[in-house]
Amino acid sequence: MFTCSHSQLPMAHAHPLSHRTAQLHLVVLCKRCSTLNQLRTGDNCFAASIQADPQRRPFHDEKEDIGSARIVRCGIPTMARGLLPWICLRKPIYIQARFSYLHMKYLFFSWLAVFVGSWVVYVEYSSYTELCRGRECKNAICDKYRTGVIDGSACSSLCEKDTLYLGKCLSAKPNNQVYSGSWGDLEGIIKCQMEEVPHYDLVAEMEPRKETASFDKPTKGTSVEKFKEMVLGHLKTKVGDQANLQNLATLVLGVADANKDGQISLSEARSAWALIQLNEFLLAVVLQDREHTPKLLGFCGDLYVVEKVPYAPLYGLSLPWLLELWIPAGLRRSMDQWVTPSWPRKAKISIGLLELVEDVFHGTYGSFLMCDVSAAGFGYTERHDLKVVDARRIVPEAAFQEAMRERRCETDADCVYGADCLTTCDLTKRRCTTEVTRPNLAKACGALKDYLLWGAPSDVREELEKQLYACIALKGATEQMEMEHSLILNNLKTLLWKRISHTKDSK
Repeated sequence: MFTCSHSQLPMAHAHPLSHRTAQLHLVVLCKRCSTLNQLRTGDNCFAASIQADPQRRPFHDEKEDIGSARIVRCGIPTMARGLLPWICLRKPIYIQARFSYLHMKYLFFSWLAVFVGSWVVYVEYSSYTELCRGRECKNAICDKYRTGVIDGSACSSLCEKDTLYLGKCLSAKPNNQVYSGSWGDLEGIIKCQMEEVPHYDLVAEMEPRKETASFDKPTKGTSVEKFKEMVLGHLKTKVGDQANLQNLATLVLGVADANKDGQISLSEARSAWALIQLNEFLLAVVLQDREHTPKLLGFCGDLYVVEKVPYAPLYGLSLPWLLELWIPAGLRRSMDQWVTPSWPRKAKISIGLLELVEDVFHGTYGSFLMCDVSAAGFGYTERHDLKVVDARRIVPEAAFQEAMRERRCETDADCVYGADCLTTCDLTKRRCTTEVTRPNLAKACGALKDYLLWGAPSDVREELEKQLYACIALKGATEQMEMEHSLILNNLKTLLWKRISHTKDSK
């Protein structure tokens, strides 16, 4: 606690000071001491008032002339002796302490923001450099093309003319490079395969990348007939022994003839052989006359280009991962439906997904299993026609069953491929069974439930909900599964078409 003491000094023309004036002078002088930073523990500061000036302007409402002088002594005793020194000197120290606290708080949060921001930038950059390796992929493909190992309809544009441009990176896995891009006046999606998939992944069992990485098949001297036999044998392994397997092989050979000259060169054959190892490319060939798979525009080695789907994913908001952590699952599902087309247009898109299920279930060239039926794998066009965006998890049933037959297991959790293809574990043999527990239609209805019920008209909502739940309840290993599958599929399509057929949104 600080105190201020004063003593009267006799002067020649002293006049008595009023009590108010004395107090004001003391405040001014004590503040001056503290402002000049002259107060220290154990030190004294002295100041003398200036002799009164007859011409001096009165201090506030002061009427008396100041003719006396005082010596003001500001000391640091151990006990407080008055309120005035507290007002004089307590406030500057409090302000300094508060400033110091705010300064440290500001520095701490600034450092924290810089640290977190740097970490986020580092993680994003590391993820980007790992996932987006388009330049490496292009260089590897073009090196093979320039040495005559591979050839295809897109090779010249990619490696010589530079008219095939890789744009925005859309990759989700390092070994499967995906880019949006342009090929002259066409917008497309460019997909390129990188290093071989690890041997323990089921993808490796159904997409053997080891033998395609070097493009060493077919070997030099292989005839076209021999190559056709190779294609037939591979397709039989993939889709099973189908009656029209010859027709599927003819389709593949037609794609392999990149320059459409009626001849298949060795380099073209190597590109085609690499491509038919991929489930997505094989599905594009199988369903090339259907409207639900993007059109194949060209290829070079195992890099291929398909038409771009304007609107993808099917539904859902893309949020920063930090926000995802704090949003409850129920609210997140509702948010996914905020930015969607009108209900009649959603109904038309949903019919497209049901038709796709119909196409891959006991289709012309065998059955395919949809092992990841999520909104991210689908999109739609300007006319609201459904398109497959990512078909890597739509696999031939025969290849799936063969892979599962060889897989060892301890529980049912060991018998899963993708997100949706689950079989059971035979504990006596310690092997996975080959029949999936849920058919494609049940998975599709699960993906469409919230999408269709959100904003559904009141006159159709109850019946629609009933049929969707009946569809989701379908099981894959029942005797009546195929009949129930067909019945529910037709009922759903009829209900949706009947509701939207008279609207302009159905066109």
